[in-house]
Amino acid sequence: MEVQPSNIRAAFWMTGSLAAIILMAVSGREASRELDVFQIMEMRSLIGLAMLYPLIRSSGGFKAMKTSRIWQHLGRNTAHYAGQFAWLMALSMIPLAQLIAIEFTTPAWTAVMAVAFLGERLNIWRTLTILLGIIGVVIIVRPGISTIEIGQLIVLGAAFTFGISFTMVKSLTRTESVVKIIFWMLVIQSGIGLLPALYVWQWPSLQIMPWVIIIAFTGTFSHFCMAKALLYADATVVIPMDFLRVPLTAVVGWLVYSERIDVYTAIGAALILSGNLLNLKNRSRAEPVKPTIA
Repeated sequence: MEVQPSNIRAAFWMTGSLAAIILMAVSGREASRELDVFQIMEMRSLIGLAMLYPLIRSSGGFKAMKTSRIWQHLGRNTAHYAGQFAWLMALSMIPLAQLIAIEFTTPAWTAVMAVAFLGERLNIWRTLTILLGIIGVVIIVRPGISTIEIGQLIVLGAAFTFGISFTMVKSLTRTESVVKIIFWMLVIQSGIGLLPALYVWQWPSLQIMPWVIIIAFTGTFSHFCMAKALLYADATVVIPMDFLRVPLTAVVGWLVYSERIDVYTAIGAALILSGNLLNLKNRSRAEPVKPTIA
């Protein structure tokens, strides 16, 4: 069935995606107060798989989840697991606004990977995206002027591995459905993290368990909401909405954790987002942008 374009519906689904990601950041920080990140990741994948089952069934059941590209799924999800692990670790180390701002260097890393491994060309707009991303991170971190926090380096590593994941999933989306990609994400990541999770396992308290369930739900369906938004509108409409994560997360950090946003974080975030917007504008002129699943 052909989907009719609708910016209103796209905005509705992007609102869901934004709410899910911000909720995941808060719930991840709260859950990590008691549980090890390995256990949080494992419970997120297993609970998320159960939550995904209605979509699996409506898509043809487990038989429809068969794939001839298992090695691509495995490689993509190994990188994605590493990125998510680092992201969750950094949650409790640095302010939420810094975390999200540095994470937005992912498009710059993706551009580098696409040039190196997919044979794409590095034009002036992609070069500007990379340069502005680097300058933005340097302003936020301020090496040599202030002490570099380990959490800043960890989330920068997460952005790098997300770039690898994005590059690999770009190929997967040509033949695999959204539900299938999320299904294999949850299956493979639950397998990767099983032994480490068992090693550090402890039963969650009643106070923490709701946060774990929220992580599982938001971590699974934020991808689905983003993909649905991209069905109703071009990436040039949808992706700028995702940039609202930076100010919205800053507000949540201020309201919930009394985190202040310094001028360096604000300037660095503005440069990173400006680079992304320039690259997005250029891509919209060249060709339509296909949705990807993070």
